This record gives sequence, structure tokens and C-alpha cells, in this order.
Amino acid sequence: MATRYKTGDKAPYKAWYDWDGYTDGTRTPSPTQDEKRIPLETGETFPPIKSCGKGAYWVYSSSR
Repeated sequence: MATRYKTGDKAPYKAWYDWDGYTDGTRTPSPTQDEKRIPLETGETFPPIKSCGKGAYWVYSSSR
């Protein structure tokens, strides 16, 4: 299983990260297309899903 990061954690790598569910254990409502895959720099904070205001889990997708 891939390492999961949550809203508030710091990104360990400059990379793309994919949404992997909400921190409350739900998967609805679905994030917008723009929110499902995000680019972060090393040390940036993983964000919540703004469209619904929920904390999220993120997984590494690919290097930038």
C-alpha cells in the first residue's frame, strides 16, 4: 500500500499527488477534477478539498 498523507502534513517530495479519500472515512462528495490531482513542492502543506471543506488523504502519483 502506498504511503498516505493527510491534510496538514508536509509534502516529502516535489511531485503530483492524487486524492485518496477523506479523513472522515467517506468518499463523497467527489472532489472536482482539478482537486483530484495536485502538484506540491517539497515542504508544502497538503490541502483540504475546498469544494466541500473536508480533510483529505493523498498518495504520491509521479515526480514533477
